[in-house]
Amino acid sequence: MPTPPTLSASVGPCRPLSASRPNLEGVPLPPLPTDTARVRIAGLRKVYGSGERAVTALAGIDLTVRAGEIHGVVGRSGAGKSTLIRCLTLLERPTAGTIEVDGVELTALGERQLRSARRRIGLVFQHVNLLDSRTIAGNVAYPLQIAGVGRRERAARALELLDLVGLADRADAHPAQLSGGQRQRVGIARALAVQPAVLLCDEPTSALDGATTRQILSLIRDLRDRLGISVLVITHEMSVVRQVCDTVTLLDGGLVAEHGPVAEAAGRPGTRLARALIPVPDLPVGGERALLDVGFSTERTPTAHVLRAVADLGAAVEVAAGTIETIAGRQVGRLQLDVRADRVAVVEERLREIGLVPTAAGEGER
Repeated sequence: MPTPPTLSASVGPCRPLSASRPNLEGVPLPPLPTDTARVRIAGLRKVYGSGERAVTALAGIDLTVRAGEIHGVVGRSGAGKSTLIRCLTLLERPTAGTIEVDGVELTALGERQLRSARRRIGLVFQHVNLLDSRTIAGNVAYPLQIAGVGRRERAARALELLDLVGLADRADAHPAQLSGGQRQRVGIARALAVQPAVLLCDEPTSALDGATTRQILSLIRDLRDRLGISVLVITHEMSVVRQVCDTVTLLDGGLVAEHGPVAEAAGRPGTRLARALIPVPDLPVGGERALLDVGFSTERTPTAHVLRAVADLGAAVEVAAGTIETIAGRQVGRLQLDVRADRVAVVEERLREIGLVPTAAGEGER
């Protein structure tokens, strides 16, 4: 692992960024062990309005992000992702439940303490919202200025952070002179300025092209590895989860529908996360034919064995679509089989005999 860069604390003398973390008063604390939860959300509820007009946005969320973990939160529009962000940062007070970040229960703090505690969370947004009148270095230094860090120290720290994200040579440029990917890098550097324990990324790549998205995700993973921070990524893009996340939570209707390590989630045949992580084309079906969905992990069942088993089923079965993805270092695949309707039961039984779990295509897609 590369040696982490040396940065100073939000108050006090210079120190290695990953060596310690400030408490509410800025006093360095020992680093948390890697099995410690950096974010712990328990029983989180958020209800807007009351009586017959009450709308429940979050209906009892439990979520844990451990030290050094990149955790993705996914879900369709209206699932509760935006409300979760606002509650996590206490921009909105939850109706019930607790939120703990880096060992501090934010929901128990008053407004004055909360202002200091929020420095434990670095925020990266889809739209970076840089200050056009400031240089790039000035934008990165801005949170330090608010925190009361001296001019000379915050200038030095801004340059170190820009070097960390590969933009040291653009310190004197203005936002209008940068590409979208470069502006997002500045946003990440700014989020790291006060040395947070957790980096909260809200749709960090939605406005970027594919190549730039891969670069930004690679940077986020590299920063996690170098600095030991935890990262919570809110996204609707499953490609982001595939590329960068260690664990994932699927929200639906304000509830946790599924969660777990990404590689395990992808390898659970027939689940919504598995289908989303390993997509195949939507195919028409009807009449005398049926579509079966088969997911598999190449660690347990090599691809050649799966294809051989399908071939052995004869002319009643054809491979209509298929894909294999590398997720968290493991290869997982998914096939859609076009099966004669009168042979579905036999085909399902044969597939189960070799350890596969066939489901009707479209089942669980809701």
